Amino acid sequence: MTDAEKNFLEYRDSCSRINKTSVYELLLEGGTLWPVLAIQHSGLIFACLSLVEQQLKPHPPLISIRGISHAFALLSGLITFLISGQKNETELSTKCTQIPAFLAQACPFGTPTDTNFGYVNIVSSSIMQTMGSSSPIQKPPAWKPVGYKGKPQVFVGVTEQVKSMQYDQQGLIDMWQVYGTVSCKCDLEGILPTVTINLNLPPNGSPLQDILVHPCVTSVDSSIITSSSVDEASDSAFTGPYKFPFSPPLDLFHLCYYTSQVPVPPILGFYQLKDEESQVKLVVNLKLHESIKNGFEFCDAHIPLFNRGQIANVEYKVSTGHLEVLKEKSLLFWHIGQKFPKTLEVSLSGTVTFGVESANHVQPPTDPLCTGLTTYIKLHFRIPDFTLTGCYVDQHAVQVYSSAKPKITTSHDLVSSEYYIWNSKGEAPAVCRSLTLQPS
Repeated sequence: MTDAEKNFLEYRDSCSRINKTSVYELLLEGGTLWPVLAIQHSGLIFACLSLVEQQLKPHPPLISIRGISHAFALLSGLITFLISGQKNETELSTKCTQIPAFLAQACPFGTPTDTNFGYVNIVSSSIMQTMGSSSPIQKPPAWKPVGYKGKPQVFVGVTEQVKSMQYDQQGLIDMWQVYGTVSCKCDLEGILPTVTINLNLPPNGSPLQDILVHPCVTSVDSSIITSSSVDEASDSAFTGPYKFPFSPPLDLFHLCYYTSQVPVPPILGFYQLKDEESQVKLVVNLKLHESIKNGFEFCDAHIPLFNRGQIANVEYKVSTGHLEVLKEKSLLFWHIGQKFPKTLEVSLSGTVTFGVESANHVQPPTDPLCTGLTTYIKLHFRIPDFTLTGCYVDQHAVQVYSSAKPKITTSHDLVSSEYYIWNSKGEAPAVCRSLTLQPS
């Protein structure tokens, strides 16, 4: 309209054709192109055609097309890449020649992976360094388009989760299982730095089994694989060290998973609950095994009393810690603390009285499983600098092949997961029951 040499065209210049979404439909001789995303910025028009994996007629809502979001992210990153730091047309022309390299970095598999401002700056500087260097540059893999720039450091953490189901009933077998996870975060410069980590066990440690490794691990000793099936009648189980060489990704990842058979659970428990009219009497005894480190970050016992109505009164006695009564949740919360006493045993006994529910009170929670004498205690605890298997990573034995010496940090801890102690006076769900042979 401002150019006298151009004629007004209804389909192009009408006010009814104003587009508020930056998504356009282009008319061509052989048909139409839709959806075309176009953004005008600094005298340039940035455009791309989005992928639509559904029927085009009628046009589906833009919010249902995933390619629109990818296109916006890609064009935003491209605009930042070209416009930021631009001082003259010469610099713009130089950056335009780098667009193919930028797209190869931002879309290694055709879909934008990371187009934020920090990423674009790293890509831009790496491209400039590559173009200005006469020495051959190692090509980065598609799964790692950007290298790390900063203070080199390596973190390795071993976390073991212990699950347990304890019954203290004849015919029911107590169960406990250990699951380990080794997590890594490697901030290292270079395209493909290499790290080697050894998982060590003490002389009396429990061998690791069922080991699953991350795809970045370049090789695994055959003895580690065969240790996944230990012959109980043989003493030839592999006890380490477990060696894992790998080229780490940028983010935190799980280097490997494993299981193990430990001889005893860390805490042995006894729970007894009896019904007496409108109240229940309960006794809880917990014993920390002597081989377990007596130093907790926290240790709590949750005692739910579902399907019994509102808690009216609680009379109790604890040998260690303190008891918190959550009446609205029908829950007794026993804070045991960070350390067991010298006897390594703690106990709780008490009487809980239930009242009649009124209309003004919030209905207490229910659980279809916890009916009658079928009830449990659930333990929550964490022990830092300790694992049941004894597995640990020696930070001085971590080998890093990189341009700079990194700071190496390691940790290992034990965490409870689904640690249940069932009422010995009631029925309980069980996976394994002992078989009693009847005389014929």
